[in-house]
Amino acid sequence: MTAGDGPPSRPPTLDDPIDFAGTRLRNRLYRAPLLECAGNGPDAVDRLIADLEPAAAAGAGLIHQGATIVREEGGCAAPEMTRVHDPDFVADLARLTDAVHAHGSRIAIQLEHGGLRSMEVWHDGYRRATPDLHQLAVSRPPRVLRVLDRLGFLDLSPRVMDTDDVERLAADFGRAAARAADAGYDAVHIAGANMGLVQQFLSPFYNRRTDRFGVDSAIGPDDTRGVGTAFLERVAEEIRDRAGDVPLLTKVPSERPTPPGIGPHLSDDDAVAACERLVDAGFDAVVPVRTSVFWDMSVVRGTFPAAAWRDERLRDGFREAFGSLPRAAAVAAGNWLESLVYDREAGWNRDLCRRVRGRVDAPVLCEGGLRERSELDAALAGDADLVGMGRPFYAEPKLPARLLGERVDPTARAVCADCNNCAVAQAAGESGVCRTPAVLRQAGELRRQGAYDRPDTDASRGDANADD
Repeated sequence: MTAGDGPPSRPPTLDDPIDFAGTRLRNRLYRAPLLECAGNGPDAVDRLIADLEPAAAAGAGLIHQGATIVREEGGCAAPEMTRVHDPDFVADLARLTDAVHAHGSRIAIQLEHGGLRSMEVWHDGYRRATPDLHQLAVSRPPRVLRVLDRLGFLDLSPRVMDTDDVERLAADFGRAAARAADAGYDAVHIAGANMGLVQQFLSPFYNRRTDRFGVDSAIGPDDTRGVGTAFLERVAEEIRDRAGDVPLLTKVPSERPTPPGIGPHLSDDDAVAACERLVDAGFDAVVPVRTSVFWDMSVVRGTFPAAAWRDERLRDGFREAFGSLPRAAAVAAGNWLESLVYDREAGWNRDLCRRVRGRVDAPVLCEGGLRERSELDAALAGDADLVGMGRPFYAEPKLPARLLGERVDPTARAVCADCNNCAVAQAAGESGVCRTPAVLRQAGELRRQGAYDRPDTDASRGDANADD
């Protein structure tokens, strides 16, 4: 944090500006990373502009382009994820950053590799199309995943990375960050959660390495289990060497939602310790989140997406993903059981963020279940420095227009129903959009009432180039 982050006589609110690693944000609301499912085709950049520019036009201070893959093949956790290995493609993304900057907003790119969460593990059609593609693994896969492999729900053919492989992957993150900085991105966000490869390095559930990228030496003798921050630290070094002082942030997971009997996994204490070490290692901000060691509903929470699983238009996509409709039904049953365990609660990461904020000298970003203006302001009052939302933007691309402004009703709330129909459809290869008619009708009525209208004048934009 830096001076001038808000009036000292009161806690900061959503409308207050903030200096973020030398970059001025006009307010403290950000669009959290989502799957845009834009791919890399000839219309990919135009699709990203269509998805992300509305949030900038509506006033969001910071916008994330969701998880993008740093390598040419492998590593995608869902169909049609965008890759940023091609310099020419990334250079064309300057059209996106220019569009966001024209409205006075800032944009970050989230870099990822899926590792054992990649499509080559779980997506039947993709595995058949790429039979020689092996997934990257930090260590030998945990036993529970090997059991699922024997039962036919997964297809494990891991390539366990040696030390040189890890160095090459870190360099790929650095090269991708450098291309993004050249294309005008204002920050680089490393996807450190949601069971991606970076979380697999952090977590003792996945990381049993004995080289310097293991967990034993990551935090020190005062930590009982250790957290594998060494890979993230090496990524930071590569990014600094190749992309200079571009602001750098990462998600940091606590794996507390992991089902009983599964472990070892990261506790809240481990996540706090990891945040401290990563800030000391040069990360400019952290995003503490609670997520399981599995890709499950601990990530999104909310209700069981029954409508999506029953949607006949998605059946072919589910059959392609899971190999057959009976197998898709088994996955849906597991999804239903998870929905009973992971109840939605407003701001489920707030207390973890509060702990981290008391221990690090860097901005802390909070997301997860925040939906109402009053909740966002409450989180800023003591838990975090910036607050964000993800899935609500699928239904309301211009949501910030309803939440920002000193005269906004504090009970103003996103129309998102946390039904998760948007998320599960992505497994079937569908784009990230709201698919719940009642929610779309409510958003449509607000649009007809002019709720998303926002004057885009010089006064509302501020100076998009003011960095001091």
